[in-house]
Amino acid sequence: MKLGIYVGDETVVHFTRGSGQEIGTGTVLDRLVFSMSPHPSDNPCPKCGVQSRLDGVISSCIDCFLSGGYLYLFEYDVSLALFIAKPRGGTCTLAKSDPPEDVLHRASFLLQNGFGGYNIFKNNCEDFAIYCKTGLLVMTSLSVGRSGQAASFVAATSAVVSSPLRFLTTSFSGLAAVGYGMYCISRLVSDIGVRRDVAKIPVERLVAHPDAIESEAVADLSTAN
Repeated sequence: MKLGIYVGDETVVHFTRGSGQEIGTGTVLDRLVFSMSPHPSDNPCPKCGVQSRLDGVISSCIDCFLSGGYLYLFEYDVSLALFIAKPRGGTCTLAKSDPPEDVLHRASFLLQNGFGGYNIFKNNCEDFAIYCKTGLLVMTSLSVGRSGQAASFVAATSAVVSSPLRFLTTSFSGLAAVGYGMYCISRLVSDIGVRRDVAKIPVERLVAHPDAIESEAVADLSTAN
């Protein structure tokens, strides 16, 4: 599922990885990202042109952005009950959205200046959209980024493989309940709305001093603790 920022006039600003450009995992995930390119080169959009090879933050019409898929509204500032009730990651967050003018400013600024290199786990389209909406960045390099989809993948793996509680029951229903509970907890603690390793970073600083931000923010968080 792709996420982007609607900026009006049937246009979406989003973060993508061009077809044929590997993300460096050396796995089938590379091919998965290829399939997310906005529009095939053999059938260019009359409004956007050929975008299948474009890389980074781009602007697309809604049709190219959806690429035949469905339109969903990502929800911000949801209640804890609603967050837990949505089993699929990448659909909502506990974090609050900033005012529309701030969101549009970040999206426009990053369209001109970029959002760094694409990484399916730490810097993807959901990370871009959430930053535009909240201004929040995860400041550690020891975990997945802001992406709920990536966090859900990690949470599901952890629930199946690493939970010691799975040995307390042998029934299928018991295993399912334990696994789902671990999955929900892992998703919750990974959500940017409750994480402690985040900081609000102005978009101008993000672009001008990307290497200095992490060390400064980590120092601030350590001082606060």
